[in-house]
Amino acid sequence: YNRVWIPDNEEVWQSAEITKNYKAGDRFLPVQLEDGTELNYPVDPAALPPLRNPDILVGENDLTALSYLHEPAVLHN
Repeated sequence: YNRVWIPDNEEVWQSAEITKNYKAGDRFLPVQLEDGTELNYPVDPAALPPLRNPDILVGENDLTALSYLHEPAVLHN
């Protein structure tokens, strides 16, 4: 399963792992946060949450080397 970034009111972004396959038209994305909390994250099919880069790319000096380049990836890096 892939990991994504979920918007959070306190931490700005939280990392979460998708726990079930997403199908087009689903209104919720089942995820598990890093602390083990499971939740059904409401999604808009036109704006799915951004994917998280593999751990091997964390701390990369050159941001162009990241697989996914978006706000949460830059902040986490």
